[in-house]
Amino acid sequence: MLKWALAVVFVASPLPSAAEQPLRLTLEARHQQTAYHQWQLEQWRSRMDAPLSRFISDPDRRYALLTRLYHEAHLAGLPPNLVLALIQVESAFKADAMSSAGAVGLMQIMPFWVEELGLPIDDLTEPNRNLRYGCTILAHYLAVERGDFTRALARYNGSLGQTWYPERVLKTWRDYWR
Repeated sequence: MLKWALAVVFVASPLPSAAEQPLRLTLEARHQQTAYHQWQLEQWRSRMDAPLSRFISDPDRRYALLTRLYHEAHLAGLPPNLVLALIQVESAFKADAMSSAGAVGLMQIMPFWVEELGLPIDDLTEPNRNLRYGCTILAHYLAVERGDFTRALARYNGSLGQTWYPERVLKTWRDYWR
C-alpha cells in the first residue's frame, strides 16, 4: 500500500520545464546552505555593498545582484570578487549594455552562446540569466586553461595571446574588489 502511495505522489508531481532546469541547481544549492555558508554570504555582501554603490544606487538591486552573483560564482567554482571585477570592466554593471561586437548584458555575453548553452528564449539582458551564462563560460575557460586566470580571461574576451584585457580585469579585482 505504501509503495503505491509513493508512486502516485511521484507520478503526480509536475516535472520541471526545460526553461526551469538551468536555474534548479542554483536554487537547490541555495537551500542546502549551512548557517556558516549563509554567514559567509552575509559578510561578503556587507563588504561588497559600499564599492558596488558607486555603480548601483538602489540598495535592493545591489542586495539582489550580490546575492545572485555570489551563488552563481560559487556554483561555477569562481571567486565572486573576480566576477565583480569582470562585470565592472565589461559593462560597468549596466544590465542592458551592448558592445559594438554584439555582446550583451552585465558580463557581455555573445549571443552565439545561447545556441551553445541555452534556449532561444533566453534573454541575456536579464541579470540572473546573464550571470549564469557568464560564470559558466568563464569557469569553462578556466578549466580549459588549467586554472590560469590570465589565459582564461583572454579567452573570455576573445583576445587569447594578448594580456591587456586580463591585466585590466585582474587590476580591477586587486584595486576595487578585494
